[in-house]
Amino acid sequence: MHFFAKTGLTAVLGIVFATVPMSAATIFSTTLSGANETPDPVPSTGSGSALVTLVADILNVSITYTGLSAPGTAAHIHCCGVGISAPIAVPFTTFTTGVTSGTFSASYDLTSTASYSTAFLMANGNTAASAEAALIAGLNGGLTYANVHSTAFPGGEIRGQLAAVPEPATALLAGGVLAALALLRRRRA
Repeated sequence: MHFFAKTGLTAVLGIVFATVPMSAATIFSTTLSGANETPDPVPSTGSGSALVTLVADILNVSITYTGLSAPGTAAHIHCCGVGISAPIAVPFTTFTTGVTSGTFSASYDLTSTASYSTAFLMANGNTAASAEAALIAGLNGGLTYANVHSTAFPGGEIRGQLAAVPEPATALLAGGVLAALALLRRRRA
C-alpha cells in the first residue's frame, strides 16, 4: 500500500508541477536601512524599500524612501557581493537628488551598455551581454543590493540586499507538497 500511495502522490505532484504556469517576471525586494550599510552600519533614521522586477531584458526598479539624515545624492544597484562594498552595476541616473524622502522608478534595458556603470561594464567583458549575464547571476544569487546615498553619508545611508520573492503559485504549490507529505507521514504512523 505504501508503494502505491507514494507512486500516486509522485504522479499527482508531477502533473501539478507540469501544469503550473511559470512566471514571466522575476521579482526581487529588500528593506533599506542604515543598519544594512557595510562595512559599518550608519546611524540613519532613514528607511525604505526597493522592488526590482526582471522581465526578459528589462529591469524595472521602484524605490521608496523616507527620513534620510540629509539630502539624497545618488542611488543604484551594486553587484556582486554580500557584506561588502560592491561596485555600482546599474546607476539610477534620473534619481532625484536634494530631498530626504521620495520615490523613484525607472526601467533599464539590460541589452544596452548605457544601463551599466563603466566600471561594471569593463569588469564584466565590456559588452552589454556579459554585463547582463553577470547582473542576472548576481540577482539570482542574492549578491546585489540597492543603496541610497546622502550628503551626510556619501558612502551610502540606507541599503538592502535584494532577494527573490517567490511567486504566489510557487508558495501555494510548496504548501500543498508539504501538506501531502505530512498526510503521508501520518498514514505511516
